[in-house]
Amino acid sequence: MRFRTLGTSKKDYKSLPNEIQEQVDKALRLFAGNPRHPSLQVKKLKGARNIWEGRISLAYRFTFNWQSDVVTLRRVGTHDILKKEQ
Repeated sequence: MRFRTLGTSKKDYKSLPNEIQEQVDKALRLFAGNPRHPSLQVKKLKGARNIWEGRISLAYRFTFNWQSDVVTLRRVGTHDILKKEQ
């Protein structure tokens, strides 16, 4: 599995507090090892075409596209990012 990042996800990541950035890193390592890990609660976004979300913590999520072995990170942040994806 390979990861790509969009400019929006890079910008989102940089704006997060260091503690949350560490949680993002941990969640993405977990995702790379097992994309269906229960703690990530990966699911397709309703009303969005080929956009998925994963859980970082109770308040934070990441969104991505998944094509073959390439995962493109779209957004990282609070639940508000999910509204922007639809």
